[in-house]
Amino acid sequence: MNDKFSKIGFILSIVGAAVGLGNAWKFPYMTGSNGGSAFVLVYLFFTLIVGLSIFFAEMAMGKISRSDTVNAFKSLALKHSKLWSFAGIFMITGILVASFYTLIIGWVMRYAISSFNTLPNDMSASGALFETFVTQNIFEQILYFSLAFFAYFFVLTKGVKAGIERINLWLIPILFVLLMLMLGFSFGMDGFSKATEFLLVPDFSKLNKTSIFMALGLAFFTMCVGIGCILSYSVNLDDKTNLFTSSLYVVILNVLISIIIGLIVFTFVFEFDYDVMSGPGLVFVALPTLFAKIGAFGNILSFTFFIALVFAGLTSAISMVEPCILYLHKNFNLSRVKAIFIVGSVVYTLGIMCALSGINDTKHTLEFFGKDFFSILDLLASNILLPLGGIAFCIFVGFYMEKNRLKELFLPHMGQIIFNAWYFLLRFVAPICVMGVFLNEFGLIEILISKIGF
Repeated sequence: MNDKFSKIGFILSIVGAAVGLGNAWKFPYMTGSNGGSAFVLVYLFFTLIVGLSIFFAEMAMGKISRSDTVNAFKSLALKHSKLWSFAGIFMITGILVASFYTLIIGWVMRYAISSFNTLPNDMSASGALFETFVTQNIFEQILYFSLAFFAYFFVLTKGVKAGIERINLWLIPILFVLLMLMLGFSFGMDGFSKATEFLLVPDFSKLNKTSIFMALGLAFFTMCVGIGCILSYSVNLDDKTNLFTSSLYVVILNVLISIIIGLIVFTFVFEFDYDVMSGPGLVFVALPTLFAKIGAFGNILSFTFFIALVFAGLTSAISMVEPCILYLHKNFNLSRVKAIFIVGSVVYTLGIMCALSGINDTKHTLEFFGKDFFSILDLLASNILLPLGGIAFCIFVGFYMEKNRLKELFLPHMGQIIFNAWYFLLRFVAPICVMGVFLNEFGLIEILISKIGF
């Protein structure tokens, strides 16, 4: 049975992996807090030199090894192969992220459904509704978490071609159509011109050191690298696919969708004079209130926006758990369904614990070192394992893989000059940048800057 991605299937599946909830709330609030379009340009620059560099590295490992993450490290290493096989541990980052990510998809799903009810007409009421939901309503959280969980794990049981590719062939175009419909509505609003100026006309005077590191971190995280997702998808990549152009399409679509969402969000923000630097509360608190100001049509827009986010979240969640499923399937002689059951059991258990850690009646039993379980999982996965995984891929492909095998794979698609530039960026630029993200997350960059007096 042919269970390989087609060219368009691979592109849309990777776009589905890269475009997620972060594009909806992280990109707008970071952009709003850091000078608008100047931040977008810096983000795009780092996406090309850091995100895309590691993307190519993972793609090479998957395409050449035709194996899972652990065995790709082991079989491709020029030396210390047993030691490098331990780098495959970074694939568990996907499971950790998927557990709380699925919970958030459930929240978005609930907001899509509640769009049919009366929307809150002021910020305090909207904030109170969200606070009540995440701190008291455990039944609804588990219900919507379970719906999201079973939706994408059912897709995974269908395999690569009939499952992952097919769902992305449907959902990514639908996501794009929904966003274009909302963007079309935004054209007629007074806030659209302000949103366009905010996102597309740069003002570099508003950038600072913090902005640079935030743009760098966002570029790294939104390319879905560091967990073996790109590697796992590339295992099933057809030999006829042009690796270079396919990767560029992914970057272009990822950035384009981020900007479209940003234009939609900031059109409503400027239309109703809301604070552009309000942070993550933009999605769950501000937007429902802003939609309510439009009247009955606002309910339709609210449903359209949140259901689009559900689609984006589900396609991302699928990519997060695939590396571990592939590993169990190939190494323990398990059927794909059994491997999915094992991974799914872990994701579901951790997700329920994340939900309970926010509930007033149970959160005290799930606090460790002064942090709730959700925050600890997020810290471990997003701030520690993900950057370290990205660094591991850079060092391995840059220094421990045979260069000639990389040339054989990439030169037909990108040429010698671009290959040399990529190889240099991968070895000496990308790992330093990602290490900067890692250190910055713990405030160590500021300490180093103060020590050297910069």
